[in-house]
Amino acid sequence: MPSAQKQHLIDPEVCIRCNTCEATCPIDAITHNDDNYVVDAAICNFCMDCVAPCPTGSIDHWFAVQAPFSLDEQFGWTELPPQPEPANDTTEEIDALDDEAAALIAEAHARAGGRARAPATAAKPRINQFNRASPAQATVVGNFRLTGAETESDVRHIILDFGAVAFPVLEGQSIGILPPGLDAAGQPHAMRLYSVCSARDGERPNTNNLALTVKRSGVGSNYLCDLRLGDHVPVVGPFGATFLMPDDPDADLVMICTGTGSAPFRGFTERRRRTNPKAKGRLYLFFGARTPRELPYFGPLQKVPASLLDRELVYSRLPGAPKEYVQHRMRARATDLAALLGRNSTHVFVCGLRGLEEGVEQAFTEIAQAHALDWPSLRDAMRDQGRYHVETY
Repeated sequence: MPSAQKQHLIDPEVCIRCNTCEATCPIDAITHNDDNYVVDAAICNFCMDCVAPCPTGSIDHWFAVQAPFSLDEQFGWTELPPQPEPANDTTEEIDALDDEAAALIAEAHARAGGRARAPATAAKPRINQFNRASPAQATVVGNFRLTGAETESDVRHIILDFGAVAFPVLEGQSIGILPPGLDAAGQPHAMRLYSVCSARDGERPNTNNLALTVKRSGVGSNYLCDLRLGDHVPVVGPFGATFLMPDDPDADLVMICTGTGSAPFRGFTERRRRTNPKAKGRLYLFFGARTPRELPYFGPLQKVPASLLDRELVYSRLPGAPKEYVQHRMRARATDLAALLGRNSTHVFVCGLRGLEEGVEQAFTEIAQAHALDWPSLRDAMRDQGRYHVETY
């Protein structure tokens, strides 16, 4: 069987026939008849120039196909055909065009034991709006240190404003940052991915910006942490099609993280607070750090009502106290977690350093066994239903 190839398609149900894409395409790969605007697979080179200007997002569809759909087939569509299942279980999204981004995402997002799926009620993400060749330009409007100055851990809250440029993100998505300069081999630095920590409508409601939680630790993070107000930053993406917050107000979210792995969960919490703070579903946060002073957002977390966010803040380096990690606190809440695992409304998200995975998996295994649950089968079923997600790095 021939290998699959990517094809750029336009959704006829969403397209408003404004001609923006055809006018923007630099190589005349887009054409139209009286019914539809379509992309010629023999011409399209995936330059992405048509994606950002599209006012509806109808242009933002990328299928993996054995043979491209012809122009005649596309002209006859009233809706997109069903998208084939990806052949590679370790690839989160088949429509990632940037090989560099695809490799990073596949490594960061595909740790749930198999192919990840988005929650059924999650909004449809917009991905790959901007690439390395044509990034969005954002302006730094905030750079605040979150951790105590006396601590070794320099964690920053960085706000990027996109001005008049549309850069739509959902809670749980990531963006790519391009550090300036060259590496030791004389090549441009590799792109770094950072999870968005703000809600989809901005750091402040109805603003065209987003926020990141960044710990100083290397080339990319040092670049971000050293940015000053007014600096301009090239941004790629957004990325991520499965590690998304369900829009169902009845959904219970169990969020397990360490350090900057809290970023997407800050976005989740803020989204729920803004849209449905009295929702039936609850948010449960297991958040680990060495000390309170090294816990990002420690102060703001105390102000989130307990009725909205059930939080377990866990510290491994408190003077005079034994080391405690999130998996220990999970076991202490075993009865509550077992009840949550038994509900079809529960979604589990795990985010942080890769070492977090083993401890969380073992804790869930023990909790399930103690409550007559088969964790491997349950985990696999939740993953297949878009209710179990692991993103580690």
